[in-house]
Amino acid sequence: MKFARRSLVAMAAAALLPVMSHAADIKEHTIKFAFQNPKEHPQGQGAQKFADLVSQKSGGKITVKLFPGGTLGGDVQTVSALQGGTLEMTVLNAGILQSQVKEFAVYDFPFLFNTAQEADAVTDGAFGKNLFAKLEPKGLVGLNYWDLGFRDLTNSKRPVGKAEDIAGLKIRVIQSPIYIDLFNALGANATPMPFPEVYPALEQKAIDGQENPATVIRANKFNEVQKYLTLTHHIYNTQAVIVSKKFWDKLTADEKALITDAAAQATTFQRGISRTQADVALDDLKKAGMQVTELPAAEVAKLRAKVKPVIDKQTAVVGADTLKALNAEIAKVRK
Repeated sequence: MKFARRSLVAMAAAALLPVMSHAADIKEHTIKFAFQNPKEHPQGQGAQKFADLVSQKSGGKITVKLFPGGTLGGDVQTVSALQGGTLEMTVLNAGILQSQVKEFAVYDFPFLFNTAQEADAVTDGAFGKNLFAKLEPKGLVGLNYWDLGFRDLTNSKRPVGKAEDIAGLKIRVIQSPIYIDLFNALGANATPMPFPEVYPALEQKAIDGQENPATVIRANKFNEVQKYLTLTHHIYNTQAVIVSKKFWDKLTADEKALITDAAAQATTFQRGISRTQADVALDDLKKAGMQVTELPAAEVAKLRAKVKPVIDKQTAVVGADTLKALNAEIAKVRK
């Protein structure tokens, strides 16, 4: 009996050895994770889920410190900080990465995706992975794609019920050529601006409006300084979760596996909560007093016609083969 008991103890100890060995490959790290929206936004909730999972999986050895609300600067600044190794992680609209890899501009093509599921099929498949691979020579490592949702237009001047109503409005846009071209094509005065500067600019009437998904409008309280919301759904934003390659290359294989697994789980969570909250946010904005207009199909068709030259111009930038490959992935979902 004593021998059997000793054998059981030995077997138990042996079973623990791989775990102990694995744990020995996890060192202490602090990951600074910056993003533009408040912690309460689905973007922030996804980041918090990731932080919790990393802490749990590492036994508290790896800490993820969140910097929400653009406290470390706009997206352009945070990408530069990742490349320099002074910041470890960020999540941002994937199209902004066109400044690093031109093909990322395709994610911001207007009226490209009809549903979020179409975007998932593209980004989770070979197309999305291939674009992420192109980031590594630029000092960035792509982990996953999150959801921000369909972008809509707000302003403080007048209701926008038809395509022509956009003309003359001074609209803040992302610091990206396609957004500038898009709103200029619609007759607006496109004004590129870092996200942390948007609320003050709206409040001071330096700009008339901006364009973002309902969850972003609600989380950043744009309804306080914007009266009119038009459901244009002109662009669907997939977001890229990226890591500094300088940081990534210092990690052990086990640490990389842990972070990759946590990011995958956080992605499922983040997409779910973002899409659930989209309708809730719209209802909240209506209750807060925003005047919401849904464009008739004929007016949406006018918008599509107006932005076709922008799509043609940007197709020449990203390459016709890139757009063809993306559309092939969408076609599989639409069958």
